[in-house]
Amino acid sequence: MELREVVGRRRMCGPTTPGARCPPRVVRRALAHALRAPSAGFSQGWDFLVLDDPADRERFWTTTAGEVPEEQMDSWLRGVRTAPVLILCLSDPDRYLDRYAEPDKGRTDRSPAHWPIPYWDVDTGMAALLILLTAVDEGLGALFFGVPPTRHAAVRAAFGVPEGRRLVGVVSLGYAVPHRRSRSLRRGRRPFDEVVHGARFGTPWSG
Repeated sequence: MELREVVGRRRMCGPTTPGARCPPRVVRRALAHALRAPSAGFSQGWDFLVLDDPADRERFWTTTAGEVPEEQMDSWLRGVRTAPVLILCLSDPDRYLDRYAEPDKGRTDRSPAHWPIPYWDVDTGMAALLILLTAVDEGLGALFFGVPPTRHAAVRAAFGVPEGRRLVGVVSLGYAVPHRRSRSLRRGRRPFDEVVHGARFGTPWSG
C-alpha cells in the first residue's frame, strides 16, 4: 500500500471483531516501526506495554473503568473492549533529562525547566502514530485513546510500571467491524489555506 493511501485511510476505529486475534507478527511489525520514530537527542524515551492476554486486558479495563456491567457500558466502552490487543504508550522523562545533561548537549543540570514542552510525550505520540499507520497497512483497525489522569497511578501499580513513566495513551488493535461514522466528522476538515500559513500568521502559504 502506498503511503498516501495509508494516510488517507487512517481512521480511529474502536469496535473490532470479537474473538479475532491479531497475529503477533503484525503487532511486532507495528512496534518495530514505532521504534523508528524521531526523538530529541535520540533519547528514545519510550516504552510500550503490550496486553494481548484476555486476563490482562480485563485487568486494564477494570482498573481504568471499574466493574461496569456490560448492559450499563456506553457504546464507546463496549466497542473498544473487544480489541484483542492494547498497547500502553509510556514516556520516560528521565531519559531526556539525563541525555541533555551529557557533555555534547551543554546543559549542566537535569532541570525540566529547560524544556519548552514535554518532548518525551511528543516523541511517544509520534511513535504511537507509526503504530496507527502500520495498522492501516496491515488491514487492521486501530484507536488511540487516553486514560483518566486519576487512574494513571492504578494502571502503573496493576502492571508494574515504574513510577517515573507517564501514560501518554493507549493504542487498541483489532479487525475493524462496520460501525456508524463519528458525528464529529460532520465538522469537516479545516481547509488547507486556513491551516497553513506563509511567513506571517493569517497569510495563506503560496507554495
